Amino acid sequence: MLVAERHERIVRLVNERGSIRVSELSEICNVTEETIRRDLDRLEEAGRLIRSHGGAVSITDSQPEIPYLVREVMRMEEKKRIAKLAVSYIEPHDRIILDASTTAWYMAAIVPDIPLTVLTNSIKVAMELSTKEKVEVISTGGTLAPHSLSFLGPSAERSLDQYHVDKVFLSCKGIHLERGISESNEMQALVKKKMINISDKVFLLADTSKIGVQAFTYFAALSQIDEIITDDEVDAMTIRQLEEKNIKVTVASK
Repeated sequence: MLVAERHERIVRLVNERGSIRVSELSEICNVTEETIRRDLDRLEEAGRLIRSHGGAVSITDSQPEIPYLVREVMRMEEKKRIAKLAVSYIEPHDRIILDASTTAWYMAAIVPDIPLTVLTNSIKVAMELSTKEKVEVISTGGTLAPHSLSFLGPSAERSLDQYHVDKVFLSCKGIHLERGISESNEMQALVKKKMINISDKVFLLADTSKIGVQAFTYFAALSQIDEIITDDEVDAMTIRQLEEKNIKVTVASK
């Protein structure tokens, strides 16, 4: 197979699947993983795909939001482990934010019924917490985004301006060592930027599929993140690079 033919095949596979790992492409194309990594670097430079941690993501999937019901089952076990670890940071009488990510929803499901104030822009999170008598839930309100079941827009942003919280737990679409933290669209990004600005401590909940990804809209620098909670597929080099930027990385093991 000629190099040009391999490149076309890689782009087609990435677009068909949305994302694909280096190991899969190596096997399909019958070349080494190092060759695939070089191919992906060249294809990213040409603007034909986006490099991600251990693979590549389709350019066509970088802007639209993935429907909530689909996100629920994507890397579900990793997200549940991250959520369990994140909940251990919550203390009685904390004032916290949980965003509209599926990982935050998994957190809401296992948060103990203790005195707690939770500010959220998520319908799913608010409903999950509604059965816990000691937890006070405050919804931002705003314009409903049906794909994410979240409240967005100027009303949600103005609502957040009224508050100050101890901790925010939020996710993202991409973590890039040079470009920072990004989201799939501007409305999500603006709300998350506001959440960070009103919080004393910022916890970023991100499985390893998010690492190395540059999504559509940037909303935070790495320096604004206090701690990243990720899964145990993260490699040692990535942890070291993040820690060199004074970001604590905590791994949620099996």
